[in-house]
Amino acid sequence: MHFTSETSSNGVIERHFLLGEITGVLWSPESGTSGAPLLLLGHSGGMHKKAPGLVASALHSVTNHKFTIAAIDAPGHGDRPRNSEDQRWVEAIHRARAAREPIAPIVIDFNMSVAERAVPEWQTTLDALQALPEIGTETPIGYGGVSLGVVTGLLLTAVESRIAALSFGGVFVDDALIGAARKVTVPVEYRIPWDDKEFDRTSGIAMFDAFGSKDKTLHASSGRRYPVPEYERDSSAQFFAYHLGRAAATASD
Repeated sequence: MHFTSETSSNGVIERHFLLGEITGVLWSPESGTSGAPLLLLGHSGGMHKKAPGLVASALHSVTNHKFTIAAIDAPGHGDRPRNSEDQRWVEAIHRARAAREPIAPIVIDFNMSVAERAVPEWQTTLDALQALPEIGTETPIGYGGVSLGVVTGLLLTAVESRIAALSFGGVFVDDALIGAARKVTVPVEYRIPWDDKEFDRTSGIAMFDAFGSKDKTLHASSGRRYPVPEYERDSSAQFFAYHLGRAAATASD
């Protein structure tokens, strides 16, 4: 992991990094991070590691809970070039929107393709983050995301035992995603944008029901998926503080 820049503002240190082809950013409190939980944040499709909503969530968690936050650009997003297949999907989404046709079938396939490529990159990133002395291998880890970030988080958590809790929402759901949700057994906080006409409430509830977790909470918020209400951002941080704090206590026993 090669850090390419470092800035500090309002008690938060922001460091950009490169890890092979992976481009990412790490936020941490100036006061130190020893024993603090690590949160991985996945951005939505078409966005990047410093999307406004993601940055707002990161700064909230660092400032109010002293978490360390990491985000990376998904393949074909942010500072990473798209391949020809990704470009075809993006163009198909634009055509469907222009024709006022449903975009869900296209987005579902696009998200799955990108997420399958992003999972091993997140695992590589996790390895590098845990090699940092301020993080280490005992730090409890959570994952949050929206849209593409949800798909990535589901696939990642199904194969990655280091993820101890999930808080995310706002995704197009199909049978494959419901199948992936059944493999998730860690605590989950899941959000449905109740009034977003592009999202089907019924399928969102079906996915929540499919989570294999014994500890799961459903939040149905009025309005669209963007912007995420501030109270939901705070709820997510509190959720992680509780569950990752418990994970840290268990690991130290």
